[in-house]
Amino acid sequence: MLLIVARIFYPQGFSIKYFYSLVKPGIIFGNIITLAGGFFLAAKGNINIKLLFATIVGISLIIACGCVFNNIIDKDIDKVMERTKNRVLVQGLIPDSVAFLYALVLGLLGIFVLYQGTNYLTLFIAIFGLFIYVVLYSLYLKRHSIYGTLIGSISGSIPPVAGYCAVTNKFNLGALLLFLILSFWQIPHSYSIAIYRINDYTNAKIPVLPVVKGINHTQKAMLIYIIGFIVFSSLLSITGYTGTFYLIINIILGCSWLRLWYLGRNLEDSKKWARSMFLFSIIIITTISIIMAFDYK
Repeated sequence: MLLIVARIFYPQGFSIKYFYSLVKPGIIFGNIITLAGGFFLAAKGNINIKLLFATIVGISLIIACGCVFNNIIDKDIDKVMERTKNRVLVQGLIPDSVAFLYALVLGLLGIFVLYQGTNYLTLFIAIFGLFIYVVLYSLYLKRHSIYGTLIGSISGSIPPVAGYCAVTNKFNLGALLLFLILSFWQIPHSYSIAIYRINDYTNAKIPVLPVVKGINHTQKAMLIYIIGFIVFSSLLSITGYTGTFYLIINIILGCSWLRLWYLGRNLEDSKKWARSMFLFSIIIITTISIIMAFDYK
């Protein structure tokens, strides 16, 4: 529908791939994996396909909404960063007004789907995550505080919690552990990006921890969060939510992440190390999300 409206007011038209890129599909796909992990963990084999579909579609639309708003807000920053200078809005391929309308439509559709297909708790969690990401993180903290990454990690922790609460309709210890797991995972994941792209963040004057405190300080902070991630992810088994197989794989992956961190302390090429940390963090969260989906208790 939005594309039809755009064609009417802008006869020259827009390519569908422009709208596709605005929602950052890679981010959506990654979040669907963690969402599914939380959903299947709570369902314990009793899968409601209709509920699963509504949850995935609704949360995906909410995430897409946040990503489009983030593109609009970060347009000035993206112009000076190497990895973002070719984004659609920076290149002027879509007017900001159309992108804003696009974000609103996505958000309203997401709210409608979650309202109709899930429960009030899941809807509240999704809206809360959107508010954190767009208003607190994108509009202010990202540009003004080293704590922006910490607050931003809250929104990144929403999908598995939403998936879990869509099934249970309650926020219990399982939901809390999923929230803590994703929060503690996302911070070293994000710091890895910040180190790898430190020149971009420096040029854009974004106060991420490596820019403000240095790479060595950031590496020490990453260690704390990696340990926290291992502890909280292991608690899923210790508290009876997942089985022994999950616990063993989780400990192996967690120790491997610690080993990779240790090996990178004195490397001269900190960017190469950071990229390895980033890629391994994706492997970890994908793997444990898949395993918790079937090794439940």
